[in-house]
Amino acid sequence: MSSESETPATKPLKAKILTVSDGVIAGTRDDKSGRAIAEHLAAAGFRIVEHRVCADGSETVAHALSHMAYNFLGLIVSTGGTGFSPRDMTPEGTVRILDRRAYGLSEAMRAVNPLGRLSRGVAGTRGRALILNVPGSTSGSIEMLDAVLDVIPHAIRLMGGDPDEHPVG
Repeated sequence: MSSESETPATKPLKAKILTVSDGVIAGTRDDKSGRAIAEHLAAAGFRIVEHRVCADGSETVAHALSHMAYNFLGLIVSTGGTGFSPRDMTPEGTVRILDRRAYGLSEAMRAVNPLGRLSRGVAGTRGRALILNVPGSTSGSIEMLDAVLDVIPHAIRLMGGDPDEHPVG
């Protein structure tokens, strides 16, 4: 499709993925959830423009997300670090850099599965980037992403300043 015939509603949306994992950084763990999210978003019509990995911890997550969101209009999904182990600090790092929280998105993601109640993941915006924390579990990350994927394009188009009709439903 040429860019001349693209409209805000048909223009491919961009996405970035951040895998938060000491094990992936050390090479002792495979980044299954990061790859699964990339494949899932690509199948949903998103163009994956970056996939990076950082160690667990509030500071490393805040630094990575801040850089990834700079001058970016699109979706950033972090996977990992949302649970209760001592190094699971992804929500704390995310909250440090958010401009606005999106409570409805994080609530919807937690509601998809009883184990979702154990997720401390947050959602919100930094500039024109929409950031979602999902668990490091491959199935959990896809389930939580699917809980909100239908409204993400609308949110991103609104953040980009495009006049987007509100979906009916």
